[in-house]
Amino acid sequence: MRQVGSSAYWTTPRLVRGLTALSLATLVGLGATATTVLGGVRDGTDTIGHRAAPQATRAADLYFALSDMDAQAANLLLVGADPDLAAMRRTTLDTYEQRRAQADDDLQQAAQAAADDPGEQRAVQRVLGQLGSYEALVARAQLLEEQAKAPAGKPSEDALAAYRQATDLLRQQLLPAADQVTHASEDTVDRVYTRQRADLDSGWWQLAAVGVFALAALLGLQRALALRYRRVVNPALAAVTLLTGIVLVIGLDLVSRADDHLVTAKSNAYDSVIALSRARAVAFDMNADESRYLTDPARAVAYEQSFLDKTQAIVRFDGATVAGYNGQLASAVDRHRADRSVPFGGYLGTELRNVTFRGEQEAAERVLAAFQAYQQDDRKIRDLRNDGKLKEAVTLNTGLAPGQSNYDFDQLSKAMGDTIAVNGRAMDEAIAATDSDLDGTTAGLAVGALAVALALTALGVRPRLREYR
Repeated sequence: MRQVGSSAYWTTPRLVRGLTALSLATLVGLGATATTVLGGVRDGTDTIGHRAAPQATRAADLYFALSDMDAQAANLLLVGADPDLAAMRRTTLDTYEQRRAQADDDLQQAAQAAADDPGEQRAVQRVLGQLGSYEALVARAQLLEEQAKAPAGKPSEDALAAYRQATDLLRQQLLPAADQVTHASEDTVDRVYTRQRADLDSGWWQLAAVGVFALAALLGLQRALALRYRRVVNPALAAVTLLTGIVLVIGLDLVSRADDHLVTAKSNAYDSVIALSRARAVAFDMNADESRYLTDPARAVAYEQSFLDKTQAIVRFDGATVAGYNGQLASAVDRHRADRSVPFGGYLGTELRNVTFRGEQEAAERVLAAFQAYQQDDRKIRDLRNDGKLKEAVTLNTGLAPGQSNYDFDQLSKAMGDTIAVNGRAMDEAIAATDSDLDGTTAGLAVGALAVALALTALGVRPRLREYR
């Protein structure tokens, strides 16, 4: 009996059938590998681009809306019944209602997106359950303030007590819960991104190895046919080999493109989006601290420290103090403008170190300039209050004219929004590019190419094998 490994065993029909089976198996393996690798890319892109990243930015937007609600609530107590500030009171009420509607919308979307995550669900439910209590306390503070007809900057004790309850509820319960949703979504993005990059790297090599093996099997089959049947080339197998090579190159290119799009979407764009979204959310809470500082003298020291902590979260300097912060900021801004270095930390530092897209540098520079102007306004407000000029401090804090705090803060908010938009568009374009690369048309073409390759392989060897019947 002939041994399988012996040359006598491998008659021409057996050799052709064996190489044909190997070629068919490797072609199927190439299709399966491509499906696994590119299918994983599509799933990862869907998780990052269509679920986790939008959920993180929505949660940061919720934090921002809640913070500004509280800032407007504090401003209502600040302006009081002063007739000179009546227009400001109407604007403040309108802004409060806008932010309340925005928070409700963000909560509805967050609740829908958190359906598959028990931790996020609990955090969203906590916000939903307590937001009504917060709004009731703010409404009570407003009613008591209206009844007292208090002057600017001197709310009644009853109104101030109700507001204290409201702001404590917001800062101790609502904002941490909103931040928890943001963190959970950020963790999902980071986890999926790390896994996806590793899978793409290993997937590229797996696809290349299986593809090369498939080409080697096809070339081996063609060589066997050429030697055993004395044919220079088998047209069908030549077509299969060419098709397999083209498919392999396209598949490897798709994997490389997906990796590039993923880096663009996450590292270059999303990281800036989430840093700036957090910066904007913290900035609105910081702005609320400025108003709280004027509203509640008994807690002024605590609110001043809270303002500094949030200022540091946006642009951080080691050892900064309220009195010395603006000097450090001015020196850092001058240095940055001179050599484009980023001699500070915080969310804005993260963004300025991650500038990638056209128009992003200019937008980020506007954020830094507006942040500096706002900090200068804040210092003036505190100096006016310390000099006993409370109404002037309130006017500067709530004013919407150029050079007043709310005007400059609005410029800061708009600049942050513009920079977020630049990165958001880049992220959307990168995700859309991957979706386009891996859509149903690509899948259909891949299935069709595999079917053609299998059919041509069978057709290519069938005439030769029929000679032995």
